[in-house]
Amino acid sequence: MTERREETCFVQSNCQPIPGMKRFSHEAMATTFEILVVHEDERYARQAAAAAFDEVDRLESELSRFRENSDITRINNLPAHQPLQVGLDAFECLKLSVRMYAETHGAFDVTVGSLVKCWRNGDGTPRSPSLEELNLARLRTGSNLLHLDEREHTICLSASPMQVDLGGIGKGYAVDRVAELLREWNIDMALVSGGYSSVLAMDAPAGTNGWPLTLSDPADHKCILARPHLRARSLSGSGVQKGGHIISPRTGRPIEGKRAAWSSAPDAGTADALSTAFMIMSPDEIERYCSLHPDAMAMVILQEHDKETPKETILRFGSWEEIGPLK
Repeated sequence: MTERREETCFVQSNCQPIPGMKRFSHEAMATTFEILVVHEDERYARQAAAAAFDEVDRLESELSRFRENSDITRINNLPAHQPLQVGLDAFECLKLSVRMYAETHGAFDVTVGSLVKCWRNGDGTPRSPSLEELNLARLRTGSNLLHLDEREHTICLSASPMQVDLGGIGKGYAVDRVAELLREWNIDMALVSGGYSSVLAMDAPAGTNGWPLTLSDPADHKCILARPHLRARSLSGSGVQKGGHIISPRTGRPIEGKRAAWSSAPDAGTADALSTAFMIMSPDEIERYCSLHPDAMAMVILQEHDKETPKETILRFGSWEEIGPLK
């Protein structure tokens, strides 16, 4: 699972004051959720935002592996070959996760927790596991080991114990649910973000090309890589922080050669998963994915280390020019 640090400013709102715009925020899922709403009735908008944040809290209680009674904790304690009925949101989020696992050929995998655990001590500091540890963890890794029954809303594991972690998709899923709830309140003109890693634009303010955002280099926030104007789609970002690493579910080892990745897709859950997957996938794989999925866009920072100085290259895939200027 990607180490996500919200202070990296992967995706940031760049909204100047807009007539009728209200801004609301809420702490959940180890980040700050924010809703920007254009509505003439501030009291009504505030009530809608409060209902949306209640929904985020409810989702966290069901999807977080850190909550003792969550569906994900129950799955991680589940013996192999024993079906477990879970709530609708856990089931839908897992179903999306399994789909993204298949589409990215294993680059996105919510079962990578056993491998991640191999590379960390109990206090979170890095360690180097033995080959035997890695091989054992790989036997418990792979979303193909998750079997979902659509009719019964049950999940069954082919191996146990497994470590399911929705950290790479849960914020995006929650952002999508918030947008759905706002529409139920007849609020269509809004921007919803789950920290600086997952942003979903609904209808854009009148007279604009879309909600203005900035994509900044995580190593230098003053370095703007793109200024997209977003409407009816999502942006997400992932990256490697100093001293941290991302474990590839394909190899079981830390990835090398990429520092950050951004993705854009119609929904936040898909974009959230893709920004993680694009950190794992090769440029050729990313290009192929975006070719097969025209609604998807990608941008990655590649790192090459020579004997003297590190060299970086920014690659873009998909129709970025349609949503705003690039650097």
